[in-house]
Order: sequence, then structure tokens, then C-alpha cells
Amino acid sequence: MNHGRADKKEPRPAVLPGLLACLVLVACQPTVKVEAPKEPITINLNIKLDAEVRVKLEEQADEDIAANPDIF
Repeated sequence: MNHGRADKKEPRPAVLPGLLACLVLVACQPTVKVEAPKEPITINLNIKLDAEVRVKLEEQADEDIAANPDIF
């Protein structure tokens, strides 16, 4: 009996390549940092003011047309 089994080669598990692949994937992961902004957040309200002026002009135009239907 040959207990050393020199005549048969057993397949080696592919653990080492899998382990190396996992290490490479972990090493390439990006780092995420959450920081507060250095300047305060500003909100531009010009859109609201423009819309308000437009609504007033349209209402005035409707009133003028209703008061003078023969203009058009």
C-alpha cells in the first residue's frame, strides 16, 4: 500500500485565486464622505415674483377686455 499517493494527483481547490479576487474588489471600493456645505444655501425667489406679476397683468387684461368688448 502506498499511503503517500504519489501516483495520483488530487485537484487543489481554487481558494487562493478566489481570495485574491475578493481582496482586489475590496481594495477598489470608493470611500464616501458626507460633509456640510461651507456656504449657506440660498433660494432664488425671482420665479415666484414673476409669476405673481404675470397673474396680476392677466387679471387686469381680462377686466379691461370685459369692460370694453368692442376693442377686439
